[in-house]
Amino acid sequence: MMKHFINYLHSLARKNAKHIVLPEGNEPRVLQATQEILEKKIARITLLGNETEIKNLAKKLKLKIDWKQAQIIDPLKSPLKEKYAKEYYELRKNKGVTEKQAKETMKQNNYFGTMMIQLNDADGLVTGTQHPTSESIRPALEIIKTKEKFHKVSGIFFMVFEKRVILFADAAITIDPNAHDLVDIAIDTAETAKRFKIEPKVALLSFSTKGSAKHPFIDKVREAVAMINYQRPDLMVDGELQVDAAIVPGVAARKCPTSPLKGEANVLIFPDLEAANIAYKLVERLAKAKAIGPLLQGLKKPINKVSRGCNYQDIVNVTAFTVCECYEP
Repeated sequence: MMKHFINYLHSLARKNAKHIVLPEGNEPRVLQATQEILEKKIARITLLGNETEIKNLAKKLKLKIDWKQAQIIDPLKSPLKEKYAKEYYELRKNKGVTEKQAKETMKQNNYFGTMMIQLNDADGLVTGTQHPTSESIRPALEIIKTKEKFHKVSGIFFMVFEKRVILFADAAITIDPNAHDLVDIAIDTAETAKRFKIEPKVALLSFSTKGSAKHPFIDKVREAVAMINYQRPDLMVDGELQVDAAIVPGVAARKCPTSPLKGEANVLIFPDLEAANIAYKLVERLAKAKAIGPLLQGLKKPINKVSRGCNYQDIVNVTAFTVCECYEP
């Protein structure tokens, strides 16, 4: 399943090769990923940074990047910086940003790259190797913004096992989601699953299964499930469920025999970031699952990030996901 799913992901990207920006052009893992992305024809790539430094680093790493296929833009020298600064100023002046501050901001690779996406000079962006999540996604929240006002941006991981794929959300962004946040996260994650030919079976997780405990934490999850069932009766959703009742058929038969999921959930919605982050890292390290992400949901355009602890193959895979998000299947 693991190899099959990743190969499927790459082949899907190849059919719809898009223009992806990698702002951290002077990062060794990004350059290693660039070589593989171009060799596999997953995407067209623009790297941001000083051209001489980037090419010297690639040479030092003994990489064979076809520079005819990979564009390099230096935000400090590009003639686009004036256009981007003007656009950023117009977007943020009501937040107190001055024209001078806008010009300084566009010297930062992540902001420059995000403005490329905003103005359709590229299709998607992948970042995150050098900065924590909050810094990596701030430009997207300021410039790209959410699909609808007050819509919750969330981060998901595709956890790829040998025999199954399970989506974890929100494992990157929302620290303490309320019931309405959980609704956005669950529906967006179900739609993401569908995009990759996975029929979503959505479990909203808790430390309780169907009333086995009482607490305000559980009430939040129950409220979210009720709202999802009202808004999207077409989705298979259940909760509150303990994780064993969500993913183990035998346990589900004992704890929640009437659940439509029957212990076969493939989309797990966690009650908070603490639980989700701990869970995905435990599963990745102890169960040897391949964690692909975090992929961002809820934005108007495809902006994704990788973990600072990622390897270059993670960048390749997230880039492929980003390409797939650039079109409607």
